[in-house]
Amino acid sequence: MSVLALDAGTTGVTALAVEPDGTVSSRGYAEFPQHFPEPGWVEHDPEEIWQALLSAAAACVEQAGTPPVAVGITDQRETAVLWRRADLSAPRRAIVWQDRRTAQMCDDLRQAGHEALVTSVTGLRLDPYFTGTKLAWLAENDRAWQGVQSGETVCGTVDSYVVARLTGGAQHVTDASNASRTLLYDIRTGLWSQRLADLFGVPLSALPAVVDSSGVCGTTDPSAFLGLELPIGGIAGDQQAALFGQACFDVGQSKCTYGTGSFLLVNTGTIPETSGRGLLTTVAWRIDGVTTYALEGSIFVTGAAVQWLRDGLHLIPTSPDVEELAASVPDSGGVVFVPALTGLGAPDWDPTARGAILGLTRGTTSAHLARATLEAIAFEVRDVADVLPLPITDLTVDGGAAANDLLCSLQAGQLGVPVRRPQILETTGLGAAFLAGLAVGVWPDLDALRQTWRLDREFAPDPAARDDGGHVRWRDAVKRAQHWA
Repeated sequence: MSVLALDAGTTGVTALAVEPDGTVSSRGYAEFPQHFPEPGWVEHDPEEIWQALLSAAAACVEQAGTPPVAVGITDQRETAVLWRRADLSAPRRAIVWQDRRTAQMCDDLRQAGHEALVTSVTGLRLDPYFTGTKLAWLAENDRAWQGVQSGETVCGTVDSYVVARLTGGAQHVTDASNASRTLLYDIRTGLWSQRLADLFGVPLSALPAVVDSSGVCGTTDPSAFLGLELPIGGIAGDQQAALFGQACFDVGQSKCTYGTGSFLLVNTGTIPETSGRGLLTTVAWRIDGVTTYALEGSIFVTGAAVQWLRDGLHLIPTSPDVEELAASVPDSGGVVFVPALTGLGAPDWDPTARGAILGLTRGTTSAHLARATLEAIAFEVRDVADVLPLPITDLTVDGGAAANDLLCSLQAGQLGVPVRRPQILETTGLGAAFLAGLAVGVWPDLDALRQTWRLDREFAPDPAARDDGGHVRWRDAVKRAQHWA
């Protein structure tokens, strides 16, 4: 009676078979290529995402032995995808959330006085991160947009594309959590905003219908998806899915996911709280027509910085090796690394910032740089926590980098609160499965889902590890990395 979760992330697709007790009985994973046509540009081929999803799902289902009862979908958010209605082919590559090509467009819109409207309607800000400016860029610069104008081509985020492929083109939908990341969705009315669609030049007819995050919204087409006919019962953006997978159902509960980037979300209940200090107001999920909101601090590069040490500098053979290398020195030796490799997100929001390494000496080693990388991740999360309107009493963590004990210890020290790591770190997939299973009766209610959360380890804060002086140096380094490109 497992639920199949399909997690279409930034670098690959993970498939999980989640059992009623919340355990994962089988897994599948497949990577897909990253494309960098120009500096600051990041693209994905939608067909490569789909083929990775089929590969991961096939491996998971084969290992499980018995077919699942439902499918839940979670995805990298904000990425802009175009595909043709007739055959579901993509006329061009998708523009990924990390892409910075619309920085000047955002500046122009801001100078024209549009940011107040954008923020009041969407809870977001004008930044290349979000889908709306990517679609506006396509409208201005790519011939593929002619298909959107004629009605032959539709647009959406990765979840919409995945649903279209799973259903053989029968459904063009997104959920409220993904819609809230587009700069086109009114988070209070729960509808696409005509004013913002006009501002960005996006026809409403090309956008998907917005559905609940939990609820059957379609059925997989056996000829398209592994011969399986399954209800699609849940959809959520990856960070909202992780919040749900961590069972953060109550106001004030928070989680931080350490993946390609890091994202700290706090459940604010049925009221869309605003921050004004670099945090985003976003839809967490919508169930039975009732919207739950969250405040979010979006940090663009954390785990990706470790990947850069691995792939760019070849300092470590695998990402987990960063822990042993960093632990081989007591501190960073004065080195500060600002991993603004795709600009800065919360709380600074500077798409022109670039990575910087400061404090190098003749005695600097690869171990010092590894340590500085983990410290940078902890500092980035502290920067977000420092601007939250309410203090957090503890932090639940997930994502691949949360398996790093040294990072969790550094994070507890910087925040001064316990960091709690669950037994299952793949909470993004868990959240998608929970939303889908809730829709088809695998779990009767939220209380049943709360019972599935199990602690792996709690990292108590060491007052001596807070290192306020190191944080002051970090903030100075951030200022030096800003306004570079």
